[in-house]
Amino acid sequence: MTARRNTAVIDIGKTNAKIVLVDNHRWQELAVIKRQNATLSGPPYPHFDLSALWRFILDGLEEMQQSHGIDAIVVTTHGASAVLIDKSGDLAVPMLDYEHSGPDALAADYDAVRPPFSETGSPRLPLGLNVGAQLYWLFRTVDGLFEHTDRILTYPQYWAFRLTGIAATEPTSLGCHTDLWCPQKGGFSSLVETQGWLTKMAPVHSAGETLGPLLPEICRATGIAADVPVICGIHDSNASLVPHLHARKPPFSVVSSGTWVIVMSVGGRQVQLAPDRDTLINVNAFGEPVPSARFMGGREHELVLGGRAASCTDDDLQHVLDNGIMLLPAVENRSGPFQGRKSAWIGDEDDLTDGWRFAALSFYLAGMTAVCLEMVGARGETVVEGPFSKNRAYCTMLAAATRRDVVAVSGTGTSVGAAMLRDPGSQAGTGGIARYDPGDSSLNHYADKWLQETLHRV
Repeated sequence: MTARRNTAVIDIGKTNAKIVLVDNHRWQELAVIKRQNATLSGPPYPHFDLSALWRFILDGLEEMQQSHGIDAIVVTTHGASAVLIDKSGDLAVPMLDYEHSGPDALAADYDAVRPPFSETGSPRLPLGLNVGAQLYWLFRTVDGLFEHTDRILTYPQYWAFRLTGIAATEPTSLGCHTDLWCPQKGGFSSLVETQGWLTKMAPVHSAGETLGPLLPEICRATGIAADVPVICGIHDSNASLVPHLHARKPPFSVVSSGTWVIVMSVGGRQVQLAPDRDTLINVNAFGEPVPSARFMGGREHELVLGGRAASCTDDDLQHVLDNGIMLLPAVENRSGPFQGRKSAWIGDEDDLTDGWRFAALSFYLAGMTAVCLEMVGARGETVVEGPFSKNRAYCTMLAAATRRDVVAVSGTGTSVGAAMLRDPGSQAGTGGIARYDPGDSSLNHYADKWLQETLHRV
């Protein structure tokens, strides 16, 4: 009889938090528990409500244990985040929301000490999107914080610490535009050394390494057995990449969609990355550099729809194509390839029906993704996972804009990819729910026109 292998994946995104139970034999999600991930406005600054998330995690693990049984736990979270703890393991300071503008107050001072892009593969980003900028600001504005801080943990590893008591950092999160990591040498950047942070950084462990068993109090709270391993954990976009690294031969690219759309090129063309356009070097689960680009596509989706229906008909799509209705970059212009640009409509926005708006928005998001793919030298087919994989208009236009096949994959690659860390030699099913070819001339023409109008406004 085959032993049960159910992995509980704690998946903390910027917008939503989930507990997902993955069957490691069939690579299917058995159950999902979900809640919104809200931030607290302060004091002392906007920060994540880690106490509420911890209650959610414990309750979710207990429910999963009672209903299915848990044999391993792994954590995956959004990037651009770190947690500072004191000697007792408590928070040394609340975990800063990376969208807070506080670090910008010391931007000039930070810019004078941060390493160059050539060392870190990390672009200079606003707000707290560079973890190095967060740390620099916190240590200079919170009295006594440096002395009070015992360890700096990357975010997935903070939750692993709460489960095991073992403090760690990990390369995929350190490599997520933090300024703290050098992808080429696989070690901390010069910033960590010059700022005296090296002794504060928790030890580095690989994403798939087992940190340890659960703490006794966690076993009592959840009913999970004491020998259940807790895997170190991984940055969420890199979790999405894991199944494809196992199952596909380069060249290919993966588009991980959510609040952020992360584009990752595997085996692509050699290109000169443009840090001022939000390209970067990610680090995959095997510690290898991955040319990447990103924009806040999920956030833009929400902003443009404003609560309207996320659907359109074939007639809506044709109307947008026939009339050249376009949304041009950038809706969220603090990041992405067109930073500082103000979005604009071709066609009167006030005349749009909900269906036309959704169709034009889908085409816009596809155009933005195509620009990102070009910047990172993508070749081969494009794999789309996450919410955008279900958007036919988006996938169709992405194929047209890139002139390459697009494969939309079912499920969330994040949870399955994270669960695969437990079984590094196995392969999850990465078949598509749909394949889109680039051959429609009307879509090709629209994509070319969108790019022409976008570049004309640069």
